[in-house]
Amino acid sequence: MYEQMVTARYYEERLQEEYLVGKQPAFDISAGPIPGELHLAAGHESSGAGVCIHLRDDDTVTAPHRPHHIAIAKGVDLKKMTAEIFGRETGLCRGKGGHMHLFDPDVNFACSGIIAQGCPPAVGAAMAAKKRNTDSVAVAFLGEGAIDQGGFLESLNLAAVQDLPVVFVIEDNDWAISMPKDRVTDVEDGSRRAQGFDMPGERVDSDDAVAVYEAAEKAIMRARDGNGPSLIEVQVHRRMGHFMGDAEAYRPEADIERAKQRDSIERLADDLRAHGVSDDDLDEIRERAHERVDEAIAWAKEQPEPDPSEAYENVFTNPPAQTATDGGSEGGEQ
Repeated sequence: MYEQMVTARYYEERLQEEYLVGKQPAFDISAGPIPGELHLAAGHESSGAGVCIHLRDDDTVTAPHRPHHIAIAKGVDLKKMTAEIFGRETGLCRGKGGHMHLFDPDVNFACSGIIAQGCPPAVGAAMAAKKRNTDSVAVAFLGEGAIDQGGFLESLNLAAVQDLPVVFVIEDNDWAISMPKDRVTDVEDGSRRAQGFDMPGERVDSDDAVAVYEAAEKAIMRARDGNGPSLIEVQVHRRMGHFMGDAEAYRPEADIERAKQRDSIERLADDLRAHGVSDDDLDEIRERAHERVDEAIAWAKEQPEPDPSEAYENVFTNPPAQTATDGGSEGGEQ
């Protein structure tokens, strides 16, 4: 778990550097090698690592718009994921999905930029596993700002009614974009949502990867043994803005500093030292993680950009040939 966490943290820090290339001094979201929005998850590492360590490649994971730490923990190909974020032809989605729409069928991972919309596909994957009589499970990650969404609540209901092998993991970083949790949600503890659907719910109240590991082990084993869905809420923290370029003028400085003090990676490093792992061993893990990330970014930047003539290829539904060639106007009459 420690290696997955330091890989994810360094990956976010390196993406932050690459993203800002060409976007300063005046911030231009369309400039640079990574155009568009970028949502980083530094501070969420304990959640992805503590949950995904229990999963197999045939288990399904859906993630929200802040997905990189979860993808890394699930085993998504780091080079292809990075190429996708840079919009390159060899990316997971041939450069057409970007960082919010990653898809890797080799390890059954997908994410969505639409709030709570990873929940219904996870429930569908769980239903498929049950009908196939396999012991595969599905896990849906979402933010605490998504727990009032219909997609989430309807997914809880169907998972409970059908007794499906799915686990919902809420990552509570205290902020729904610019809104503090207590201004938009009626419950302080999001795991209480489980009570309304007669399923187990548990909150991990600190950024502690070991505590997440233990909670996730119970929920995932329960699902794998055919005993139905569970809900976990994990307290994480947001070390960066909602998106790159977010000045966070709405956020008290004390809250930012408090978040930086709640570092799950340092907490786990202390636990490992207490169990006899040396600083040299921890340094070796960090160096290996940094080397892997740097190699993936260097490889991605060398990859070709997609050919514009292939813009309509390898998308969910190809448009009629005529639409692709004349913009939809038949015979140029419209």
